[in-house]
Amino acid sequence: MLYAICDCDNCFVSCERVFRPDLEGKAVVVLSNNDGCVVARSSEAKKLGVKMGMPYYQMRQMYGESQVIAFSSNYELYADMTARVMSLLRKAAPSFFRYSIDEAFCVLPDMAMDEAKRWGEAQAAWIRKATGMPLSIGIARNKTLAKLAVSFAKKYPGYNKCCVIDGEEKREKALRLTDIGDVWGIGRRIERKMLDQRISSAWDFSVMPSEWVETRYNVAVLRTWRELNGMDCIPDEEMATRKSITVSRSFEHPVSDYKLLSTHVANFAARCAEKLRRQESVAAIVGVYIVTNRFRKDVAQYGNTLDYRLSTPSSSSLDIVAGAQQALKLIYRSGYSYKKAGVILMGVSKNDIYQPDLFEFSPERNEKRRKLDCILDEINHSQGRDTVILGSQQYTHERGKGKASAFKDIIRHEYRSGSPTTNWDDLIELH
Repeated sequence: MLYAICDCDNCFVSCERVFRPDLEGKAVVVLSNNDGCVVARSSEAKKLGVKMGMPYYQMRQMYGESQVIAFSSNYELYADMTARVMSLLRKAAPSFFRYSIDEAFCVLPDMAMDEAKRWGEAQAAWIRKATGMPLSIGIARNKTLAKLAVSFAKKYPGYNKCCVIDGEEKREKALRLTDIGDVWGIGRRIERKMLDQRISSAWDFSVMPSEWVETRYNVAVLRTWRELNGMDCIPDEEMATRKSITVSRSFEHPVSDYKLLSTHVANFAARCAEKLRRQESVAAIVGVYIVTNRFRKDVAQYGNTLDYRLSTPSSSSLDIVAGAQQALKLIYRSGYSYKKAGVILMGVSKNDIYQPDLFEFSPERNEKRRKLDCILDEINHSQGRDTVILGSQQYTHERGKGKASAFKDIIRHEYRSGSPTTNWDDLIELH
């Protein structure tokens, strides 16, 4: 069994460059919500020394506008461009699991290594030609080694966008060249612990006895150790479904009015429900959190979170939004100015294996809501996001020049590009 991980290179920056070929070879960054800090960098920006998470004002002090070109986050564009990439990969692979906005695992059960190498190079070339997006592919006999392989495909042009770890010699070389903090599944806390134990590379970790790993780390780390040693331990099902879905925003201006805050939470919940349906899943728990600005020592501080359990797991916008607003109602306190809010869906499972509530579940109601959500998604996909919304979202819903955005009032994006693939008003004009 072979696994291929397909990863868009510098994804957000690459999406911007598709419609701005003049940016090729230039240092480009993408900023977080409210243009706060750097969340994506081109290779040229990395070489200049621009750090991930660097505040925008600090970057501007160090690098002028002619040195580094900055864009506000344009998630509508990024979602559409990556969806195009993923649709092509889904057609090309026998089995496909989307892992994140810019990554996917493909399972190649019957391919020899040399055939898989040709397949990877062909897919990277075809996707670049069809979408304009650069793609790197790593192939190995398990998912962790495939993640290592894709990092080499990105770094070294000689791999022709596809690196294959196909033997013990290549496996050992890859592990020796990989820092322990760069191994998939090793977080910062575990990295610090391992560095204290003089484990600095993936190879150092892989040669430790299994008993030593078992007594010091959890099952997930043990599984990573086994994969680094060539075993295939991570089930495909874990790649197919995200265990939680989050949508949150920091507000440009503090929000104290309950109705306005409730509307923002409704918008976040509706976005979560869309993502849930996209991966054909349902959620059992809707979590909501609100928090004031902890950096403002001159204002009263408050923060709280609450998990609201649905009687039956659902992906319906009506159910998810209603649950979020119920949770908000219980944790909201007047007299505070809230800087950030978010919605988290938990207890996520496939939509065909959940346990319905014995007393409250109604097949007829469930089918009606499923059809309603399908129509909602179809209209918003074909006519533009937020063309049709729930009544609880309408507080910040505005139309103008053919646009509609439920998040219009709360996010600052002074350097945002257009969305030529999803918005008629942003179509590229040819002269």
